[in-house]
Amino acid sequence: MKRTKFFTVIAIATNAVVLVSCGSGNDKPGKIYMPDMAYSRAIETYSLLDSTKFTNDPAQLGEKIFYNSRPVEGTLRLGDVPPFEAPLSDSAGGLYTISNQTKNPVPALSTHDSLEAARLFNINCAICHGVKAGSDGPVGARVGGVKNIVNASPGYSDGRIFHVMEYGQNNMGSYASQLSAKQRWMIIHYIRTLEPKPEAGAAAAATPAATAATDSSAAAKKTK
Repeated sequence: MKRTKFFTVIAIATNAVVLVSCGSGNDKPGKIYMPDMAYSRAIETYSLLDSTKFTNDPAQLGEKIFYNSRPVEGTLRLGDVPPFEAPLSDSAGGLYTISNQTKNPVPALSTHDSLEAARLFNINCAICHGVKAGSDGPVGARVGGVKNIVNASPGYSDGRIFHVMEYGQNNMGSYASQLSAKQRWMIIHYIRTLEPKPEAGAAAAATPAATAATDSSAAAKKTK
């Protein structure tokens, strides 16, 4: 009999603890013993986190779950390419010495990547430079002083164009925060597709010479 009463008391006490810890509803869920298990950290570095539960402010340690969203120093985001590193000035040979020697690390674009590069160009670049990179974008036409990429880029290496996108130049600001390194290299591939084809230029230059030769030949025959 005493044993039965003992177990009854234990059962009642256990139920009381459970009810108290669970609270009266969702407005008071009670304490979470292991918050990291209840709210697991995101796998992707740049995933959005619930700001009511997570923080990256060390001053809020203890109040919320601390999550340092910065990638580990020296590492790259999955699928990205190494960052471009070149000084803003170079005493050895001018501003773009190092950038001119940098090759595009992104291979030739697939059809899907070409469409994505075009989309990125139209969103970020065409507003000033125009959809054909001829400095006739809606903002560029109003502001003025926008470089005609089609005319300039054939004389620029991929690294130099990337340098401009990384650090900015003249009226153009840096796009390092808007576009990842891989996206910027992809846009450079796309810019190359907008450039005039060398064979077309050579054919156009050869046409007047060929016409002149034909005219000279015809004139010589008439003289005879």
